[in-house]
Amino acid sequence: MALLALSGLLGLGACGGPKAEPIDYGEDMCDFCQMTIMDRQHAAEAVTQKGRVYKFDAIECMTDYVLEHESDTPFGILLVADYARPGEMIDAQTATYLISPNLPSPMGAFLSGFGSRAEAEKVQAEKGGELFDWEALKGKRSKR
Repeated sequence: MALLALSGLLGLGACGGPKAEPIDYGEDMCDFCQMTIMDRQHAAEAVTQKGRVYKFDAIECMTDYVLEHESDTPFGILLVADYARPGEMIDAQTATYLISPNLPSPMGAFLSGFGSRAEAEKVQAEKGGELFDWEALKGKRSKR
């Protein structure tokens, strides 16, 4: 009976769907470029529908990884750091992105994510650059 109850609890945990994991800054390695993840304003994370977690030191690393694997790997969660709130992760598919030559990112794409378009526009007014949504960003990255 105890074994049956335990297997039921394990089954319930598996039904919860994919879950993101906190990034351990200074310890976790980027699954794309193998650099140590240090920057709380540019990190990213992808979780497959099966629950495999991939962590990235830069939004450009995650975007390129997703572009390489989205045809054969269904992703359940895509998160990027909110530049305006370091360490806070936001939905990559609803974020607004700024590519500005005056705002460096870890891998040199000058790419930052924002939780609101208004915040992205505020930084754009100060730093210059071009705004993108997720689909437009993927299109731009796929053409490089």
